[in-house]
Amino acid sequence: MAWVDRKMYMDRLGALEGTRDIKVITGMRRSGKSELMKAFAAATAHEDANSNNVYIDLLDLDNEPLLEYHALHREISGRHKEGAHNRLFIDEVQLCDGFEKAVNSIHARGGWDIYLTGSNAFLLSSDLATLFTGRHREVHILPFSFGEYREYFGGQGPIDDDFDDFVRRGGLAGSYDYADPSESYGYIRDVYKTILTRDLVQKFSLPDTRVLERLAEYMMDSSGNPNSANNIANVLDANEGPTNHVTIGRYMSHLRDAFVFYEARRYDIRGKKYLATQAKHYVSDTGMRYAVLGTRNMDWGRMYEGMVFLELMRRGYETYVGKLYKKEIDFVAKRGSELVYIQVSDDISTESTLERELSPLLSIKEAYPKILIARTRHEPYTQEGVLVFDLARWLLGMQGL
Repeated sequence: MAWVDRKMYMDRLGALEGTRDIKVITGMRRSGKSELMKAFAAATAHEDANSNNVYIDLLDLDNEPLLEYHALHREISGRHKEGAHNRLFIDEVQLCDGFEKAVNSIHARGGWDIYLTGSNAFLLSSDLATLFTGRHREVHILPFSFGEYREYFGGQGPIDDDFDDFVRRGGLAGSYDYADPSESYGYIRDVYKTILTRDLVQKFSLPDTRVLERLAEYMMDSSGNPNSANNIANVLDANEGPTNHVTIGRYMSHLRDAFVFYEARRYDIRGKKYLATQAKHYVSDTGMRYAVLGTRNMDWGRMYEGMVFLELMRRGYETYVGKLYKKEIDFVAKRGSELVYIQVSDDISTESTLERELSPLLSIKEAYPKILIARTRHEPYTQEGVLVFDLARWLLGMQGL
């Protein structure tokens, strides 16, 4: 497997290094949490001559005695060195029954810079505040971006050809080991099924696996469309058997916690307020959508919209769906004092399509930047004051924000 330097996440860990927070690396299964922590541990050991890095992989049979929290606590305490920069890295921490007791005790004593990864079944975002009584910071990672995908494969191919491949293969690097596309998608489906059955059904003792599976498929199929627990429950109740909005709302929350989907809330641009209804959900990886649904009901515009949403997340933007009177702006992206309005489209080669995509942006009277991102395959240009970027090149950081 090729090595990709995930600089964005390494920099984030570096910014938190030495703080009292327990650093917890989260992300969807097989998104690279363990590899990131190993890379950061190696980098700090190399750069700091006074390092005492203690790395414990609880999947390693040599560490089987540490699967009891008192033993884990004794091991860590015994490896502390006075005067050194003591860093503790625990991979697959959930394998130790009662791990939070050991970690909280070590944290309370001080003297350790603590980093953890583990299964989402035990380290869901919603669980962290309960598990760790002290301060913690979540470092969230996503599957490979388009830029990381190209770096993995050498970055020498034509950008547009690589982009088409990336849309279909997605960002789960473990699937790249398989030359046969059917085997690659089989790997992704296995990851997906494990998330549903182990991370969700077993953890929450969900009684109706079929409803969860149908819900996840429906959300993939309608990714980028506004939805609510009520209207999804009505669809599934009519087509898949009895369910209700309470169950659907709870299952949707579980799927978000496991990072299969990310939610984009709606924002009223005129009223400057967030709206509680009809949020959008985007699947975390295009390859997963292909592996589970194939090309059924393929909507390229919605697919590209999801890719832009995830890339905005990577770049540190809070991203919402904009509402202005009866018009919808795909994204309102905020980062500090910066605010950008964004439309995403598949093809704007015809005048009518271009006008349709520009119309919501031109209806905004504020002076903040307005951007249209589409498959132009061209250099950036301006249309009626709106910046127009090519999607593939924007994803690579070659155009725009």
